[in-house]
Amino acid sequence: MSRATFSAVVLAAGLSSRMEGRHKLLLPVCGEPAVRRVVRAIVAAQPQEVVVVTGFNGRAVFEALDGLDVRFQSNPRYREGQMTSVASGVAALQALCDAVMICLADQVVLEAADYRELIEAYASMPYGSILVPMFQGARGNPVVFASSYCPEVVGGRVNPGCRKLIAEHSGEVFLHEAAHDRFCVDMDTPADYQSVIARVEGGVANDARARNP
Repeated sequence: MSRATFSAVVLAAGLSSRMEGRHKLLLPVCGEPAVRRVVRAIVAAQPQEVVVVTGFNGRAVFEALDGLDVRFQSNPRYREGQMTSVASGVAALQALCDAVMICLADQVVLEAADYRELIEAYASMPYGSILVPMFQGARGNPVVFASSYCPEVVGGRVNPGCRKLIAEHSGEVFLHEAAHDRFCVDMDTPADYQSVIARVEGGVANDARARNP
């Protein structure tokens, strides 16, 4: 496979239960809501399509993404966990593609080039692969899997979400060892948010070199 086409599912339905009453996706990062910064980067990576799965405070997420080239999928079962959003988003995909990328809406340090890095790595793998980014032994996100797995994901046979898919198809899993930690950075708590703000607004290139001078 010389160049893989992909579609992106963005999980933006969660409760932000560890953010002490604030909706993490709406917190400002560099002058815009966190979710908008994330989705802008995904769109810039040029997927076939982007489906944003909403749930908790879905109207506000919808408004935060006004004008971006995405489609929305409401997940009424979002309180049951992330696995339901994965299935809901994959079921909503319409464009033909080689692979599906499951993106987290709170990974604000990722840029378009990072998403392309994963797709380019996936393109070198055998057909039917599952790609998981890693940094210094820690598993990251997004996960990329062949579109042939979509019926399993939608049918619920691989719940909960990507973790079960990876476990049930371990022979097809390939690890992408990144030279930076960005695939492992998300934003679940107030401390995470402050760390991310210091990093992106302070212009800190906190990659492998910054962590290991």
